[in-house]
Amino acid sequence: MRIDSRMTDEALMRLLGERLSGIRLARNLTQQQLAEQAGLGLRTVQRLELGAVATQLSGFLRVCRVLGLVENLEGLIPVPAVSPMAQLKQSGRKRQRATGRKAETGGSKKWTWGESA
Repeated sequence: MRIDSRMTDEALMRLLGERLSGIRLARNLTQQQLAEQAGLGLRTVQRLELGAVATQLSGFLRVCRVLGLVENLEGLIPVPAVSPMAQLKQSGRKRQRATGRKAETGGSKKWTWGESA
């Protein structure tokens, strides 16, 4: 099954857990061995493989590190591309906040009571 944006969170977690389990088995590791190498409890590894919703991201990352999957996370959240014009405007400074949407100006007249449409 492929990952799809229409999947529920639960389905996505379950699929990721199944994939982690498959990779663990392909590396011939028991859940206990994986837990020890990742510095996690056995129950945490079991919950990750089951796709339990309450698992922590740090545990997921530790398991990925032991299974050699950390480099694959690069595609998960790519480095944001900054346009050349934005780079010039920032003069080498890193952007720290968003400006939000600007209010539309033009054309619309403020409505008041008693006016007809």
